[in-house]
Amino acid sequence: MATRSRIGIELKNGSIVSAYHHWDGYPEWLGRILKTHYNNRVAATALIDGGDMSVAWNDNNEPEYYGTDCPPRFDADLAEYLDPLKSEEYAYVFRNGEWVCYNMHEFDDSKLPEIVEIPSGALAC
Repeated sequence: MATRSRIGIELKNGSIVSAYHHWDGYPEWLGRILKTHYNNRVAATALIDGGDMSVAWNDNNEPEYYGTDCPPRFDADLAEYLDPLKSEEYAYVFRNGEWVCYNMHEFDDSKLPEIVEIPSGALAC
């Protein structure tokens, strides 16, 4: 069963460019992959520029993209990015030099979703 997520990067003007991620999007897996292998702006941008993906890190230590028909999505700001009507189970944003994970399972329209801690340390892949 998939744990769907969205991986985004915040631009200087506050807008967010993101890609869909299908498998194992929970913080204990994808969060750690992002912190370990995509832990700077250049690497995060390159990952998202590939568009929607099945996984960000496969057995060959690379992302598996769906192809050119699935380009990155643009949102005007964080509130639009975290809109519960167009979000997955977890939403990641690279901002201020680090990854932030939002739990989209429980959403209150009056505030942003809960930030979830991303565990530290590399995974044995």
